[in-house]
Amino acid sequence: MPAPTPADEGGTSGRASRPPLHIGIVACSAEGAALCYRTVCMEGASVLGPHDHPEVSMHTHALAEYVNCIDRNDWAGVGELMLSSSRKLAAAGADFLICPDNTIHQALPFFEARSPRPWLHIADVVATEAKARGFRRLGLTGTRWLVESEVYPEKLGARGLAYVRPSPDERAEVQRIIMDELVRGVFRPEAVASLQRVIGRLKDQGCDAVVLGCTEIPLVMNDANSPLPTLDSTRLLARAALRRAVEGGRPAA
Repeated sequence: MPAPTPADEGGTSGRASRPPLHIGIVACSAEGAALCYRTVCMEGASVLGPHDHPEVSMHTHALAEYVNCIDRNDWAGVGELMLSSSRKLAAAGADFLICPDNTIHQALPFFEARSPRPWLHIADVVATEAKARGFRRLGLTGTRWLVESEVYPEKLGARGLAYVRPSPDERAEVQRIIMDELVRGVFRPEAVASLQRVIGRLKDQGCDAVVLGCTEIPLVMNDANSPLPTLDSTRLLARAALRRAVEGGRPAA
């Protein structure tokens, strides 16, 4: 169901009699988290009225703390960092949580049962969108840690969707672009060309869409410059959070 327009809710602000739910953002890398936050705030206006959006809180540990755990293959440690952020956001009043970082979703099973608030899973959101748009075979892009994991295969498979991983060399190149450039706010034409080649090869392998499975990739790739239609994980997650916040804040019918 699409999110309501301001006219659906009445009044000048477009808000229902009950305010939207408070969104908690468990951030990891700054650029992706910032894009997610901006999307919630800017697109909130189309739902709630000019300048309006749900309440949003965000917390992040240093990216270095996450990378140190991942380099040790310590996903339980990644989970403890996420749980720490979750508790701080719950204390700040967040009603539910999102994480605009695909890779660290691998750690959710280590702590989700202890989480003080429920989660929207980024791969669930992307898989739901892919199914709704009629895609059947998706190319996966993202960090090497993400592409080699089961984060997306599990959610795509549950919806009968096939997937293709890039080659090991391509994974290494995309990893370099993400970790050495994109997360540092460095956006080079050469990186765009490299990502276009990777996506082009996924198209050659029969993919009909590509998952932009790093929340920074949408800063340089989109439908206009990609050889395949894109599934922008960052903005899709932000929009799903916006819908949940607005619909969850409505009084019961």
